[in-house]
Amino acid sequence: MIDTNPTPPDTGADQDLQVLSTSDLAGIDISLSDVVATVEGAYRALAAGESDNPRKLTVKPSDGHSVAYAMLGRDGNREVVAVKTSYKHGLHQRRQEQHYYTTLTLYDDITGLPVAMMDCARIGALRTPAVSALLARECARPDATGALVIGTGTQGRLALPFLLTARPELQRLMLFGTHPDGVRAVREELTRYFPQREVEVVSDLRAAVREADIVVATAGGHTPAAVESDWLRPGALSILVGHGLAPSTVHQADHIVATSAAQMNVTGTDMADEAGTLPAVDAELPGVLVGTALGRGGEDDRVFAYNSGLVVTDIALGHRFAQLALDQGLGKQVSLWR
Repeated sequence: MIDTNPTPPDTGADQDLQVLSTSDLAGIDISLSDVVATVEGAYRALAAGESDNPRKLTVKPSDGHSVAYAMLGRDGNREVVAVKTSYKHGLHQRRQEQHYYTTLTLYDDITGLPVAMMDCARIGALRTPAVSALLARECARPDATGALVIGTGTQGRLALPFLLTARPELQRLMLFGTHPDGVRAVREELTRYFPQREVEVVSDLRAAVREADIVVATAGGHTPAAVESDWLRPGALSILVGHGLAPSTVHQADHIVATSAAQMNVTGTDMADEAGTLPAVDAELPGVLVGTALGRGGEDDRVFAYNSGLVVTDIALGHRFAQLALDQGLGKQVSLWR
């Protein structure tokens, strides 16, 4: 006989939820190399079949004024289950007029107890350029010396420091941006992590693309930038994070790499051709990292890489932040379940 009124579980203090705010996470010191290693570990666990990363759920009204995502995953390396939510409102408005909220809730899959709930903005701000850095490390030509970042928003500001963390041999650093405050922020972040390096702000995008071995497009949807495939030099790697690349860069690419082919087909529809289709992906980043897939074909191949977030990387980095925060006594305990 099924018990329709089961005894509720004990809701002791050990089940209290540790809530970590934006300010709690802002002061945590973590190196860029630590972030890259944490993200890479998440991809390797996924490639080994130890983790689960189902396709994200998306809700978007017909007029496109907002978008919401829900992502569930399990990091088998850390034995952590988590749910991430993301909601952005005002997509037709200027960036400063938009509203954006994202959270990550972590559970320990060994003890069955909650770990923490946190604002996920900083996690995403670090995770995404770390992924671009891994793509650059694995997919750019070994002799790459020049990099161009398009966009000066959240992702553009840390793109160069992460690229240099993964490819310290890069010599020429270029930036295309249209917002003076954003350009200044990019310079400040580069100086913070690499005080001896300088970025060259370019106005002729086409000429800059021709000189770059790595192009990282992080711009917002209103950017005037739209790099065409024939602008890219032979052997160039173009990485799409936000906007700034024209559809020809993927449709005419010699080799296509994605963090997830399934997610690219869901979130990369703005790069589809007139028939609404995207070309097949040649390799996924987790496989590239463990050597079961190629990051590029020939030396002169133009490689297109699609950087879409996988929740397992948010879980790994979020868990790392939770550990550091709890060690420092940060956050507030909430008795949500009692």
